[in-house]
Amino acid sequence: MEEIITTFLYVFATLFIILHPVLVIPTFIGLTRGYDREEKTRQAGIAVAVAGGLMIIFLIIGLPIFDLLGISLSSFEVAGGLLLLIIGMQQALGIEYSPDSTGRQKNVGVLIGTPLICGPGAITTVILLSTKCGVLITLLALLLTLALTWLTLKYAEVIQQMLGETISGVLTNVFGMVLAALAITLIAEGIEGLI
Repeated sequence: MEEIITTFLYVFATLFIILHPVLVIPTFIGLTRGYDREEKTRQAGIAVAVAGGLMIIFLIIGLPIFDLLGISLSSFEVAGGLLLLIIGMQQALGIEYSPDSTGRQKNVGVLIGTPLICGPGAITTVILLSTKCGVLITLLALLLTLALTWLTLKYAEVIQQMLGETISGVLTNVFGMVLAALAITLIAEGIEGLI
């Protein structure tokens, strides 16, 4: 039982770091500026539904697709680890990703859902976690992470005021370093599997 709880906490922490809901707050606030509270809540729901839907699809059928394409899990670990390393370095160094200038004309929830919440790094992570820790534990941890992501977006303005700019920046850097460390672990395991 203790091993299951430890595994669940590991999967949850990894998913929370890669989905980085706190880091999406400034973008969400900027893109929903001028929206009323009900519309902001609706867009938060759309964002989480889009991100969650994509991640669940890849959680369930990601490996069969790899088998069909002849991609080994080890090579995907290396590729995914490299993507996560880039994302982690961006976060740790404060390099911001910003949507294209036409983002305002798009559905804000979809734009936040992908690629900001569920990008290549999140897809890579969910597939790799499911193979290492099991589909059920990964799914449960993902659902909890998505629920917290929705709450974070729903109360984005309150959270940003509470944290302040300095603390938000520190959290971004720390999450980035942790993500980079996880990425290096994935790369090392992938290389070991390829050798």
